[in-house]
Amino acid sequence: MHGEYKVPGGKLVVVDLDVVDGRLADVRLSGDFFLEPDEALEDINGALTGAPADADGAELAARIRGGLPAGARLVGFDAEAVGVAVRRALTRASDWADHEWRLVHDGPQTPLMHMALDQVLAEEVAAGRRAPTLRFWEWAAPAVIIGSFQSVRNEVDVAGAQRHGVEVVRRITGGGAMFVEPGNTVTYSLYAPGSLVAGMTFAESYAFLDDWVLGVLRELGLNVWYQPLNDIASDGGKIGGAAQKRLVSGAVLHHVTMSYSIDADKMGEVLRVGKEKLSDKGITSAKKRVDPLRRQTGLAREVIIERLIEGFRRRFGLSDGPVSEGERQRARELVESKFATREWLLRVP
Repeated sequence: MHGEYKVPGGKLVVVDLDVVDGRLADVRLSGDFFLEPDEALEDINGALTGAPADADGAELAARIRGGLPAGARLVGFDAEAVGVAVRRALTRASDWADHEWRLVHDGPQTPLMHMALDQVLAEEVAAGRRAPTLRFWEWAAPAVIIGSFQSVRNEVDVAGAQRHGVEVVRRITGGGAMFVEPGNTVTYSLYAPGSLVAGMTFAESYAFLDDWVLGVLRELGLNVWYQPLNDIASDGGKIGGAAQKRLVSGAVLHHVTMSYSIDADKMGEVLRVGKEKLSDKGITSAKKRVDPLRRQTGLAREVIIERLIEGFRRRFGLSDGPVSEGERQRARELVESKFATREWLLRVP
């Protein structure tokens, strides 16, 4: 069995192993990491040999730490990363390059249509009718998008939203509320088979799925990092946040919204934005714009999206795979039967 794990911001960890009578055997660790002393490599292999095949990542990491000699130095990886690679080997996880990725970047859609397309495309990938897909969103109207488990009355100033013509919709992923207007954010979704994140915890998969984005942003000159659980941060403040859902049918939906240039004054009137949230967004007052991507890159939003698409294509391959008419029709039906209903919007009043 073979498992690979690219540490976000770090090195590649590779594990090859066998399973004999329910235990790990012939464990062989490799990768482009740094490790001192050299003999520690065999110490790690030995610590993992004989471990139960159903051991979780924490147990595997504890075995590794217990088997390392005093003063051993692991650079670009750690014991937890090796545990992830082992679990990915055991679950026969796939890698980015194992899939033929498709790109969706069509014209502006209504907020409700975006919610429905997320569900439909994830379900199509799970069913094997669509290849794994990267989709960039364009907005036809302003909106507040609340997380699946958020309360409308706690998160949204309904009167303020109505005054500014901002539609309130609920998505199928958890996480916090987003305020968007056409042209003020960069939002993308990944629809992937569950095998891509097999062997990882939710927390590990968040950073893993967005590591390519951080790479592209660094190429654009930004000093960025992933801040657990689900934020992309920089020395100029928070840039964006991620949300994720694992479908029962087997696919993973992962999407990210990054701030390009948000009207924070208006955001403060449509969201119930407290001091903690303003601090989280890198501002102390709602009387200014939240514009980390525009300010820190100096690039037009369209150029940033082009760079992200090309960065993904260069790393993993990417070809056009537009939304089919059948997929679009299913999304329209979901808008009517689910996302536009008060029952869905007010499932948490």
